[in-house]
Amino acid sequence: MKNLNPEPTEDIPKQHTPITQPKMSDLEDDGILNIEVSDAEDTPAEKKAKRTGQSEAEFQAVRATYVTKVQNGNIYQQIKLPLQPGASKMDIQELLHAVEELYFFRRYEEAIDFTAQILQGDSKAALDSDSVQLLEKYEAKCKVKQDALNTPTQV
Repeated sequence: MKNLNPEPTEDIPKQHTPITQPKMSDLEDDGILNIEVSDAEDTPAEKKAKRTGQSEAEFQAVRATYVTKVQNGNIYQQIKLPLQPGASKMDIQELLHAVEELYFFRRYEEAIDFTAQILQGDSKAALDSDSVQLLEKYEAKCKVKQDALNTPTQV
């Protein structure tokens, strides 16, 4: 039977390396606090380019003509229909806000009439598909709510 763990022969010298504890200075070099700071932080921040090419005089001219828009309800009465094709995003947003306002104040019948006027008229050509879908969704929700109001509840 063969010996699976043969003893080293005497002609092969044993290599024995003593285990030494690391010094404190060795640990400091490899520790978590070993952070190097680059000189890139010492350079001044680059100045950002202007977002608009507007001069100070142009800005002051626009500022002088600016008027704050205050809305205290009934947005739908201030909207001029039909919207023309190529209407601005702000015009479309105002249209959506008007329908949302009517829905929020539970004026479902008015919201249904207003959305029908938009979707069946010439204004629909000015709307994108997302806006049309949103208006159709509000119209459907208003119809459900209006039907629920008109249906007598059973006791």
